[in-house]
This record gives sequence, structure tokens and C-alpha cells, in this order.
Amino acid sequence: MAARQQEGVKVVARNKRARFNYAIEETIEAGLELVGSEVKSLRDGHANLSDSYAVPENGEVWLHNMNISPYKAASVLGHEPLRKRRLLLTKREITKLTIKVKERGYTLVPLQLYFKNGWAKLELGLGRGKTGIDRREDIKERETRRELDRAVKRRR
Repeated sequence: MAARQQEGVKVVARNKRARFNYAIEETIEAGLELVGSEVKSLRDGHANLSDSYAVPENGEVWLHNMNISPYKAASVLGHEPLRKRRLLLTKREITKLTIKVKERGYTLVPLQLYFKNGWAKLELGLGRGKTGIDRREDIKERETRRELDRAVKRRR
């Protein structure tokens, strides 16, 4: 998704560390199977993707460790904050992801959670873990880009 918000899209949560810790090669949009109190809590913006990950199991993809805070008005009929949630993907996408994760050592990392036209969606990234050297190179590139931008700005 672009840096600016698209029309009809409301971002709920972002995983800021994901692109720092993983080299994301492909992104996929997936739906989420949620309980009513989870949807209401998400609309209030109470979600955390920081330690979450997705795993293909038995022909389905499951999201683990995503924290959706309990909705206060739900009282007894609320939801468990850290339960695993099923991701809604097509059969073709599931088989493709399963093959890549098992054979090539990729990881499924949630990048951001948002509402698109009223439906909760998750942007899932397929990536490899970065080493310390890769992270240092990214930091160097970012610093040189900033310095160039500053120099150009001063010249104007």
C-alpha cells in the first residue's frame, strides 16, 4: 500500500520493526476471521502487531500473537486477546505461501492491519530474516540519503 492513505482505508496498526528485521519480497492482502468484540476493539484502534507471525497449518494460514485488547463494553462475552486467528486467503495463495515457507526458509510477517471498505484486512509480507550486516547496510543507505537530501535543500 502507498505511503499516503487510500480512500476507504483506515490503518489500525503497523508493525514498524518488520521491515527492519526482514527483507520483504512480496506482500499479500488477507482477510481476518474475527469475533464481534474484536472488530469493535479494532475500530477503536486497540491492536498490536509487534510480536505476531503467521504460519500455514493444514491448508489454512493462522496468525499467532496478535494482541487485540478486550472491548470494555463486551463484558463477559468478550474475546481472548492473544488467541490465534485464521487468515482468509484463496487456496492458490495458501499453497504458494506454504511451499515458500517450508522449502525456501521464508517467514510470513504481518506488516499492517487496516479496514478497507468496512472489512478488516491484514497486509502480510513474505520475507527472509536480515542479518546484522544487512541491517547496518540499510542504516548506512538511509543516512547517506538523508545527507544528500539535506545538501540539496541547503543549495536551494
